[in-house]
Amino acid sequence: MAKPDKKNTQPAEAQPMLAEQNANQTVETNKVQESASKPAEKVSKKDKQKNKKAKKAETPKSNKVKETVAELKKVTWPTFGQVVKNTLLVLGIVLLCTLLLFGIDYVLGMLSKLLTSAGSADSSGLIRL
Repeated sequence: MAKPDKKNTQPAEAQPMLAEQNANQTVETNKVQESASKPAEKVSKKDKQKNKKAKKAETPKSNKVKETVAELKKVTWPTFGQVVKNTLLVLGIVLLCTLLLFGIDYVLGMLSKLLTSAGSADSSGLIRL
């Protein structure tokens, strides 16, 4: 009895794709081996400084301004009506929070006065036991 061939178990349409993948893997492996076989180049400090200066010179300030203006043109700005609506909403929430905090403060102040004045019968402020 002959054993089935494990390599050709793929359908006929898949075999050309597998061959292409194997070829791509071989090319990538060769590139990795070539880059690994090259000795690492030593870069002096002066060369590093020159590279930094060259990179800085590539992006002048005027170029950054142009890029900023281009990005600002892409922004979707709200309409005047949206700005007014959102501003009124924020002011309303701030007013609501202010009233809530004022109310809590007022109630706690009244409780404090009631507790401090309830035990004292004379005007000295001392509590008699």
